[in-house]
Amino acid sequence: MLNTIKKLFGFGPGVDYLQLTIEGAVIIDVRTKSEFQQGHIKGSQNIPLNDLTSHYSKLDKDKCIITCCASGIRSASAKRILKSNGFIEVYNGGGWNRLQDKINQ
Repeated sequence: MLNTIKKLFGFGPGVDYLQLTIEGAVIIDVRTKSEFQQGHIKGSQNIPLNDLTSHYSKLDKDKCIITCCASGIRSASAKRILKSNGFIEVYNGGGWNRLQDKINQ
């Protein structure tokens, strides 16, 4: 059941987030601005989920994107939205704290 839930939300084992960032992946934090101001991954961009569709022009559809939020639910939605609008390589990094731990190994 847990693996099904992880697969549904687009995160789980097998993605080397550290390597993706080394190769230039962009981290998009889809939490609200106030959540982002309370703490975030250095170098990440804050585009709240509700504003994502109006910010496509700021993003390169051919560049690797990692989405994150507080728990992984909004970032899963962001991944789905981006993929359905022509973005090629998008990963749900889940909660920003855990993603930060993965890329700062």
